[in-house]
Amino acid sequence: MSACEPNTLRKAGIVIASTRAAAGVYADETGPIILDWLSEHGFDTFPTMVVPDGEPVGAALRALLTQDPAVVITSGGTGLSPDDRTPEMTLPLLEREIPGIMEGIRRAGAAKTPMAMLSRGHAGTVGKTFIINLPGSPKGVMDGLAVLDPVIGHLCEQLEGNHGH
Repeated sequence: MSACEPNTLRKAGIVIASTRAAAGVYADETGPIILDWLSEHGFDTFPTMVVPDGEPVGAALRALLTQDPAVVITSGGTGLSPDDRTPEMTLPLLEREIPGIMEGIRRAGAAKTPMAMLSRGHAGTVGKTFIINLPGSPKGVMDGLAVLDPVIGHLCEQLEGNHGH
């Protein structure tokens, strides 16, 4: 039985894109926020992957996708710094984009800080898996998760083939 089928515990993965956190320069602050949110929403999570920016993000995403998670949430690497490459690692994997989610996240964030408009993250699907790129700041992650709150259950149900409206 797939992790995304009804009546099973949904699996989720977290990828933190941070060269400095991956090197142990400082502790990741966004992974625990995402982990708590996923737990509150009934997801069973794989261990959080903290990887350097760039290609390691793509490798982590591809590795997680082999486990058929219902959801993969990334944090970090969505800005304009030269090593912010999470969107470029994510987009080639997506089969379908869900632009409304990212529009909602940028809109909610921009109400608090104009810097939210600089986030280049994507949201979309690969098979029955939903992937989303959230910013690397704790506040940005919390804002993004607040936007996902009312839709994550319905989104997963639709990907599972339950088309109730």
